Amino acid sequence: MTRTIRGLLGLLGFLLLWEAFSRSGLVDPQYFPPPSVVLSRFVELLGDPYFLLDLIASVLAWAIALGISIGIAVPAGLLLGSVRGIRVATRAIIEFLRPIPSVALIPLAIVLVGSGPETKIALAVYAAVWPILFNTIYALDEVDPVMVDTARSFGFGRVRTMFTVLLPNAAPFVLTGIRMSASVALILVVSTEFLAGGGSGLGSFVLDASTGAGRMDLVLAGTIVAGIVGYLINEALETVHKRGLAWSAVDREAV
Repeated sequence: MTRTIRGLLGLLGFLLLWEAFSRSGLVDPQYFPPPSVVLSRFVELLGDPYFLLDLIASVLAWAIALGISIGIAVPAGLLLGSVRGIRVATRAIIEFLRPIPSVALIPLAIVLVGSGPETKIALAVYAAVWPILFNTIYALDEVDPVMVDTARSFGFGRVRTMFTVLLPNAAPFVLTGIRMSASVALILVVSTEFLAGGGSGLGSFVLDASTGAGRMDLVLAGTIVAGIVGYLINEALETVHKRGLAWSAVDREAV
């Protein structure tokens, strides 16, 4: 409770400083509106059906991208983490592809898949796969070999050992990777909407608000909405981690 109160006091202090600076005349309020105006626009946007459609478009694209990333990265991580030959054979390709910024691939993605929702989903998947993949691989490296040998001594095959020993022990690391990928996917979805334009979503809304008359109050209000969405996603995944994986050895050691 004390941490929450301190956080709220810090936020209140920041807003007061922002309000005072914006109304001091040092900057043009048109380009740096005070938080009272921005929060007013924020409340108005929550009642705007067109903005809510943009919000739903971004969240839906994020959910699809994260689901595809999990479906690709977890099985691939289990395979690469448990079969050393495949891991060594694919290391050069993975290390080449991983550092490529997803935003830099926007022109290529537009040429290959068009400028529709497929572009932002594809780029978000590309960016979100890596944290889950590497967390899964590293998790399997941390599994105690004695546990694996014990399972095999009881006659467990490779597949049964994977699902009864390796995957449960890797679950906390995998979920941590999913939390990281959730943030990355949301950033890529909004960034692609903003940079590519021509569609619906929070990024497209911010782009439209920043052009023409340059409504910075709407730009900041839309940015606040994106931040709140990211915060809620992270809090939801953290709650799942704490409650769903409280049994794990990793969580017990952390406590």
